[in-house]
Amino acid sequence: MLKKLDKLILQAFIGPFIATFLLSIFVLILQFFWLWIDDFVGKGIDTVTLLTVIMYVAGSWVHIALPLAMLLSTIMTFGKLGESYELVAIKSAGISLQRFMRPILVVSIVVTGIAFLFNNNILPIINLRLNKLKYEVVYTKPAFDIKPGVFYERIEGYVIKLGSKENGGERIKNILIYEKGNYLQDNLILADSGSMKVSADKRFLEFYLQHGTRYEERGMRNTTETDMISVGFDSYKKVFDLSSFFQVKTSDSLFKDNYRMLSIRQLAVFIDSLKRNVRKTKGRISNEVLPSFRFASLYDSGKLAKPWPPVAAPKTFASLLPDSAKNSVQDLAVGKANSAKSNFEIMLAEYNERRRDLRHYELAWWQKFSLSLACFVLFLIGAPLGAIIRKGGLGSPLVFAVVFFVVFHLLNTVGEKMVKEGALTPFVGTFLPIFVLFPIACFLIYQAMRDSQLFNKEFYHRSFQFVKNLLARRGTQAT
Repeated sequence: MLKKLDKLILQAFIGPFIATFLLSIFVLILQFFWLWIDDFVGKGIDTVTLLTVIMYVAGSWVHIALPLAMLLSTIMTFGKLGESYELVAIKSAGISLQRFMRPILVVSIVVTGIAFLFNNNILPIINLRLNKLKYEVVYTKPAFDIKPGVFYERIEGYVIKLGSKENGGERIKNILIYEKGNYLQDNLILADSGSMKVSADKRFLEFYLQHGTRYEERGMRNTTETDMISVGFDSYKKVFDLSSFFQVKTSDSLFKDNYRMLSIRQLAVFIDSLKRNVRKTKGRISNEVLPSFRFASLYDSGKLAKPWPPVAAPKTFASLLPDSAKNSVQDLAVGKANSAKSNFEIMLAEYNERRRDLRHYELAWWQKFSLSLACFVLFLIGAPLGAIIRKGGLGSPLVFAVVFFVVFHLLNTVGEKMVKEGALTPFVGTFLPIFVLFPIACFLIYQAMRDSQLFNKEFYHRSFQFVKNLLARRGTQAT
């Protein structure tokens, strides 16, 4: 049964938690569109598609927004209770810090479990749908925002470059259109000026060109039997078919094997398969490279029952060969060494690539747990921190929350990068933020239980005045 104290603390926590969670999602959505704004502007995206993108983007950031919301809301909750002296009243009634933290502790455990289920079962699907939708928007939606000075290649079979563009295409200059569909000929259109627009049914892109030349090559390449045809024009209409933009739909299978699109069970299957491939590649190096050298099979450990008797210095191998055979033997040896080196480099590149893929999948496997556990660890930081600073609202709590979340996110990013580079194991790299922040959480809990003045500026002011007066008295005594 919930007691009045539990209800009081939960009521003070639920509101800030929901508000900070939604605020975190909103900020992260803005960050996404800030990075992708160039690929979304000018694509003729309908409202339904845009809302779908926003929905998937919001879902893809839940695993980051939950820890941030847990941290900020707990600081705000306990800070507000401390600011209104409710924590003082609770402690004066003989209730310990662990007791009034208990209801939110239970909530944090539930949120951690929900985060794990979301990261394992829902987030892979959201990532799959979001990547599919981004691919369709960026590469298969009408993309007519052709930037001046940039080669535009998204219309199949053509490359377009504009020198300048005014009023959204009503006035364009220095137009170059290269037709790359037929490898037997090079067709090129150059024009001084013109305009472009999309047809009313959105199926065609129409160029109205003025004062230009069309160049066309007929015949087989690399022969003298070709004709170069040059046709000048005062006005010319070039139409591009855009039906492929609307008909192409990306299959989910294009992204389904990506490590970000898989659950724990699916990742385990891929990890097991990749480990077998790594072992096979490693075995191929031993089986295919070493047999190229006969001395590898004659290798001796050098551990003999008795030492060799002293002998004269051996002759070099070159001195044992006749002059007529030296060049051919040297060429044969160099060729064999180069061949073995080439084979070894190819197999080593394959081995490193498989190891890199294995690290990515193992990283994704451990992140299912570490990002979920982060909700609980950041709660252990936020609750005692709020009890210590005793400030509610979005002032001091937001500052402290941002500092600790930046530390968490930085450690998470650094750990992930070091895992991908092979500097850390996937387990250590993914749990690096937990290893660093958990001792800090224990320290803050200890300070809160002792009613620490750790973040009280009045405490530091009094300490500074005490030291200042002490130094002044010693100076007076000395004189």
